[in-house]
Amino acid sequence: MDIKNEVERQFNILKRGCEEIINEAELKLRLEKSLKENKPLKIKLGIDPTGTDLHIGHAVPLRKLKQFQELGHTVQFLIGTFTARIGDPTGKSETRKMLTPEDIQKNIATYLEQVFLILDSEKTEILYNADWLEKLSLQDFLGLLSQFTVAQMISREDFAKRLAENKPVSLVEFMYPILQGYDSVAMKCDIELGATEQKFNILKGRDLQKNFGMDPQICMLLPILEGLDGVEKMSKSLNNYISITDTPNDMFGKIMSISDDLMFRYYEIITDIPLEEIAQLKADMENGTLHPMEIKKRLGSEVVAIYHNKEEGLKAREWFENVFSKKNLDVELPEVELEYTETGVIDILVKHLNLLSSTSEARRLIQQGGLKINDEPVKDINHMVTPEAGMIIRAGKKKIVKVK
Repeated sequence: MDIKNEVERQFNILKRGCEEIINEAELKLRLEKSLKENKPLKIKLGIDPTGTDLHIGHAVPLRKLKQFQELGHTVQFLIGTFTARIGDPTGKSETRKMLTPEDIQKNIATYLEQVFLILDSEKTEILYNADWLEKLSLQDFLGLLSQFTVAQMISREDFAKRLAENKPVSLVEFMYPILQGYDSVAMKCDIELGATEQKFNILKGRDLQKNFGMDPQICMLLPILEGLDGVEKMSKSLNNYISITDTPNDMFGKIMSISDDLMFRYYEIITDIPLEEIAQLKADMENGTLHPMEIKKRLGSEVVAIYHNKEEGLKAREWFENVFSKKNLDVELPEVELEYTETGVIDILVKHLNLLSSTSEARRLIQQGGLKINDEPVKDINHMVTPEAGMIIRAGKKKIVKVK
């Protein structure tokens, strides 16, 4: 093996999609040492099981872990069974609610099921930080605290902002980045992955490892994926997300709803299509050789193929074209249950079907002619309808369901 060339090959694979690597020279040296000693690097990604669903924004670092696995390195997937009780304050405008051990255990089961849709379970080390954090003595803990200053903590952007607005910051929240940093010491990791907003926390791990006489970890910071609206970050609470367990048709349809600009960002961040090919697709769109719809359909098929398979990606495209391009409704549609009682259309859209996230959004859709029932437009926001078997409800261009 030509070690120099192999270092460059691995580096180029791993660098793609990263917002920042601290630092690139150290990463190359670490890769070179790994190859010379035939010793895989230890790659850390930590998550707190604060919910039950993973979306393709969560999948960005998971897919980077998968690349490390394919290159022969050791993936250490850390579940914050201790830190989840505190709650990561990153990006939060108020103190997070502390989770109970029961909540944490319930969430872990569903997280792992979804994580292993991406990672190879046999090549993944699952670690729990309660295993070492609960064993720290008071003396150990005070020793950790002594390595940081209050000035360092309040320099953190989200803490500084809350303090400037006279919002409380609990002392427990100051502990979070310190404990996350100690995880890196306990795990002896070489590289830690995280979103750009995790930079402060990951750098604390680097500092602590130095203080413990260890080689400091490489910080690999990944972008925060925008949601379907192209504005806010992808989030279940904002209903602008694609779950990694969505059906192929739902996944494809959601991709088709994004803007042309966001489409190319998704291509780069959430697919493995070579960057040169993505650049060519963009050029072809700009010079009129390719229609944006065709490029977006390819993206939809690619995303479905990642989380299902290539055949499902092609079938999802065919289904979409039948329903939305050819308007052929003699195909299988998502079926929903509704009570056969007279109900307002806004309640049906928002409360019963969850097709839209708010009453105001439903009003806008209806007033703009975006609601159709059995292919008939409904423009009255006060319209009442009695659901019946076989009724087809279409909300906007991409959301369509059939009543059981």
